[in-house]
Amino acid sequence: MPLLEVVQTRYVSASIRLTDSTALQLDQYAAFIHASADEVMEQALAYVFSKDRDFQEFLRTSEAQRITPTLRVRRVQAPDAVEHSAKKPVSTASSAASTPAIAAGSKA
Repeated sequence: MPLLEVVQTRYVSASIRLTDSTALQLDQYAAFIHASADEVMEQALAYVFSKDRDFQEFLRTSEAQRITPTLRVRRVQAPDAVEHSAKKPVSTASSAASTPAIAAGSKA
C-alpha cells in the first residue's frame, strides 16, 4: 500500500465577467488568505455547489444532463496539432478567415 496518494486534477481556463467591486474583493480575499484569485474562485464555487441543497437535487435530474454550456472555456490545441499547424503554410485568405475566431476565443 503506497504511503502517498497523488490526485491529478485537470484544469481548464475559462473567461468570466465580474463587476469592478467583485473583482476587487476577489483579489482582496485572495491576498487575505494568501492564495490566488483562481484558488479562491475554485473553492468558493465548490463550497456553494456543495451547500446548496436545491442545486444538489437538481444535479440528480435528467435536466441537469441536458444543459447548454454558457461558460467560455478556452480550448488548447494538443502539442502535436500545434507543431503540425506551425509547419503548414498559411495563405492570406485562410489567415484572414481564421483571425476573428482566434480573437473572439482568446486574450492573445
